[in-house]
Amino acid sequence: MGSFSVWHWLIVLVIVMLVFGTKKLGNIGSDLGKAVKGFKDGVKGEEEKSASPAAPSQVADKSTIDVEAKEKSKS
Repeated sequence: MGSFSVWHWLIVLVIVMLVFGTKKLGNIGSDLGKAVKGFKDGVKGEEEKSASPAAPSQVADKSTIDVEAKEKSKS
């Protein structure tokens, strides 16, 4: 009584397809896929933002430090 067999789920699937139609179900699936992709891109973007913004794209030696030199003004 508590568990459903494969036949129960197939009957439910057929009824859902008859009520909503395959085109509408396809659109729902497509929209859901776009939403998941957008969520993944958003999470990936947050990870990139949290990374060090001053990190160089190519590092030859990990012991070197990249700094910006400033001229000393003579007063």
